[in-house]
Amino acid sequence: MEHLLGYMEKELIGQRQNIRLLVAALLAGGHVLLEGVPGIGKTKMVRTLSHLIGGESKRVQFTPDMMPSDIIGHVVFNMQLNHFETIKGPIFANLLLADEINRTAPKTQAALLEAMEEHQVTIQGVTYPLPEPFFVVATQNPVEYEGTYILPEAQLDRFLFKLNMQYPSYDHEKQILKQHLVQAERLGALPLPIYSMEDILIERQKLNDVVVDDSLVDYITTLIRKTRETTRLQLGASSRAGIAVLQASKAWALLDNRMYVTPDDVKTVARPALRHRLILSPQVELEGGTSDQIIDETLAAIPVPR
Repeated sequence: MEHLLGYMEKELIGQRQNIRLLVAALLAGGHVLLEGVPGIGKTKMVRTLSHLIGGESKRVQFTPDMMPSDIIGHVVFNMQLNHFETIKGPIFANLLLADEINRTAPKTQAALLEAMEEHQVTIQGVTYPLPEPFFVVATQNPVEYEGTYILPEAQLDRFLFKLNMQYPSYDHEKQILKQHLVQAERLGALPLPIYSMEDILIERQKLNDVVVDDSLVDYITTLIRKTRETTRLQLGASSRAGIAVLQASKAWALLDNRMYVTPDDVKTVARPALRHRLILSPQVELEGGTSDQIIDETLAAIPVPR
């Protein structure tokens, strides 16, 4: 796992935290929403991971005219064989890169709901299981950009993490430009898979052995309930959000070669696990407040278990 993380950090300079959170989500069995302006490496991050973990990976470029059947599949009549035939869509993959998911209409976005939650799809009344592991990474441009559709709350809630990718620092940007100068020398050289799908499933089984103390369960429960009590939020975190924080904390501990969860693990995953599940009050939005600020303030107000 350290080898995988090290390779990704070398390829994607300045994105160490987001890379580790992306891999933690894979271990936890959740899905990830990547948000950031165009050209900062969202798609490259996912494609690099797909090469390293093997399995079947597919990419869907979402457009305004895309239909649900373009993703999940459809039934056609085969005139040669004289029977109906099911054509499975690109969703039948271990890793699905849903590129610019907020550029397609809500009807098509909703086609992913059943797949992300139940790992199955229904085509013309027939249910088909998806490959395991099944991991969706969706990218989106910031919602204020032209030609985007806001993802509905039900869709956002299916993502374990929402990761915000920012512009790199001066030093990191300089490294990226230097890296580009030598990129031509290894053009077309894709990394060999480090993990197989079976390896990922074995790593996921280890999560069952990660110990979570009762005091940390209380800590997470208090955090979730506090978000429902503040007047600064129209909508607080759900029970599913609490499960997301718990599962993500265990995955983060496993990435750190520990079989027990600490309060710092909870603090690390709280932002990406909750920021897309909270709806700010109009007053907070007018003042320029963010979900991250409220999460940080809520964590600061809760006694840390010892």
